[in-house]
Amino acid sequence: MVVSLDIKDCDMPRNLDLTALRSFLTVADVGGVTKAAGQLHLTQSAVSMQLKRLEESMGMELLDRSARQIGLTPEGELLLSYARRLLALNDEAWGRLSSDSYEGSITFGVPHDILHPHVPNVLRRFAAEYPKVKLNLISSFTASLLKQFNAGEIDVIMTTELEGSAKAEQLAQHPLVWVGAQGGRAWKQRPLRLASAQACAFRPISAEALDNAGISWEMAVTTENTETVEASLSADLAVEARLATRVPMDMEEIAHDNALPDLPVFDVNLYVCPERQSNLAAHLAEMIRAAYR
Repeated sequence: MVVSLDIKDCDMPRNLDLTALRSFLTVADVGGVTKAAGQLHLTQSAVSMQLKRLEESMGMELLDRSARQIGLTPEGELLLSYARRLLALNDEAWGRLSSDSYEGSITFGVPHDILHPHVPNVLRRFAAEYPKVKLNLISSFTASLLKQFNAGEIDVIMTTELEGSAKAEQLAQHPLVWVGAQGGRAWKQRPLRLASAQACAFRPISAEALDNAGISWEMAVTTENTETVEASLSADLAVEARLATRVPMDMEEIAHDNALPDLPVFDVNLYVCPERQSNLAAHLAEMIRAAYR
């Protein structure tokens, strides 16, 4: 007796393409195909083809391409949580079973005002590729990080500086701007009230700019706690000089129409210590560079 089996009627298991999932996850994290391609060391067309293949295999749209920045459809948001878990498990298995995987620890320092948007993705990628390595993160002001780096206490640091030393590698440039509460009026007061942490590198820069412009000012908040500064700005009690890339949702860059002086552009720099665990430091540094490309 011959039994005819219609394969279309069988409930056969289907496998997700992990390579395509990794591209999907990276695009969702960075908000664009171009940036994702840089992080994955692939061409833009290769990433686009992987995304298309993933959508076709699942028979649904996962990305919302109608806006300027790529977003996720409801189906894409659901898949994203599964993608994180699948890839994390894949990377953990690969790392634990790989005979040449690195072990040890590495210390990475970065100022709090440039933690986002890139550093979380860098940390996630490093942890996935080097699961046996303990990564210690230090978030502090640039002056403190440079002191620890020069003392040989930190392997890799990022900084915000007007000018870096010969050891510095420039990753990006961001202008310094005046920031205050949304719709606030504190910037119109004289003397101008400033809020800034004592160790912040922008504090003397903003004060000098006001002095040169002949604008009287006073320090409204003296603290080492950045949360205290944020509260003062949100309450429209003071203004602060900040990087244009770090303006919280409840604040805004002040459109002062030349009532306040222009501020300089700061470099985002990378320093890598060649003496301490050079392989791990080099790999972490390359991930940081890829995130900024």
